Amino acid sequence: MKKELKNSQLAPLHISNSQKRAKDPYLYSLPFVSRREARERTKMGSVSLKIGDGTARFKRATLCSSAVNILMLFSVFTTNIFALYVFTYSPKQHMNNPLHHPHKNISLISQQVSLIIGEIDSSQRKLAQMEKLLLGYDTLDLSRPNLASELKLFLQHHQLPLGKDSKTGITEMVASVGHSCEKSADLLSQYMSYKVSGRCPDDWSLAQKLILKGCEPLPRRRCFTKTVPKVALSSLPVSLWKPVSEKVVTWSGLGCKNFDCLNRKKLSRDCLGCFDLVDGYETQKFVKARSKNDFLIDDVLAMGNGGIRIGFDIGGGSGTFAARMAERNVTVITNTFNVDAPYSEFIAARGLFALFLSLDHRFPFYDNVFDLVHATSKLDIGGKPEKLEFLMFDIDRILRAGGLLWLDNFYCADDEKKRALTRLIERFGYKKLKWVVGDMIDKARPGKPEVYLSAVLQKPVRI
Repeated sequence: MKKELKNSQLAPLHISNSQKRAKDPYLYSLPFVSRREARERTKMGSVSLKIGDGTARFKRATLCSSAVNILMLFSVFTTNIFALYVFTYSPKQHMNNPLHHPHKNISLISQQVSLIIGEIDSSQRKLAQMEKLLLGYDTLDLSRPNLASELKLFLQHHQLPLGKDSKTGITEMVASVGHSCEKSADLLSQYMSYKVSGRCPDDWSLAQKLILKGCEPLPRRRCFTKTVPKVALSSLPVSLWKPVSEKVVTWSGLGCKNFDCLNRKKLSRDCLGCFDLVDGYETQKFVKARSKNDFLIDDVLAMGNGGIRIGFDIGGGSGTFAARMAERNVTVITNTFNVDAPYSEFIAARGLFALFLSLDHRFPFYDNVFDLVHATSKLDIGGKPEKLEFLMFDIDRILRAGGLLWLDNFYCADDEKKRALTRLIERFGYKKLKWVVGDMIDKARPGKPEVYLSAVLQKPVRI
């Protein structure tokens, strides 16, 4: 066979290009890349592979990219050689009369085409498996019988009606769902089980549970959320300190059913009676210090030299920091979560912006946009030190050069925790405008003093 193929390659062919295409349309329709184009593509340093429903990009500098490039080139080469063999090879007994048994020839070609299709399918499966290995996780399996139909519909890719978009280059709309949702597929399916255009189930606590499990963002739903009449709402600035009515808050899924119950509990280190806007410590917070670790808000604003206009508050409790900033014409977004209390609704009732987002989620802001970031002990999300590092780098990303990072009474469990946090901060090269380490005794748990760090740091200009 090899000898016959070699002879056929060496034999001169005195036929025109049109005759070549008529003789073998499949072979002459294969894509051709010139040497010049190949050199130019090699100089680009990367190759894009269409894998499954997306595009995986591999850089030339990685070992994985070289392996994938070789695999793809080998696949294309072997497929073309195999196709050439199928459509040019004929058995010896038919060389004298190639039309002797046409039905056998057609059957042979059909078998070979089936083999080619099988090889292509096998290659696609292998490439899909490579995609999963490179991404590090499996996508949701929509073939599961117990998945809600609404979830399957939401996760389907929808082609753009006019084809490829000239500005973005996309051809389809892809749903955005957290990859950890795969681990909570049953809960996610329960969340997506509802009557279309009907009333949504009262399951905000289920949604929060999914988010805490890493299933973020959640899929959208086609149902109407339960509405709570927002009565007795006041306009700014009165709303900042007017007591919030219990009727404007959803109490389902919470242990307490009123604010008096919440004010009797220590919900966190930063929220003890934080829903009391009349007689509680919230009325003095940030304007009257109880210890050397408590910085006054006017003193911190003075460190910004008048350049503090917008800020981000991480773990802002009931929104008092944002309220004090609003009195000084500074806009603050408060990141919060409804753990044991309706923080988000309470903050919104005060006329402030509440962002319902877990700290494991990348902040949905562009780079270098905030003049100030305020963080309390809730910044310590626990677990491995790398988690705090990822969070600190994301804070650094959204804080502009010259902006201020205010660590407010950051709890350090021991001296080692304090040293680890100090080393992490020093890696960013921030200027220490104010740095105080102090001991405080927790009235709810008297005994050994607890170590707290308060600091105002200025982000440097990096070139």
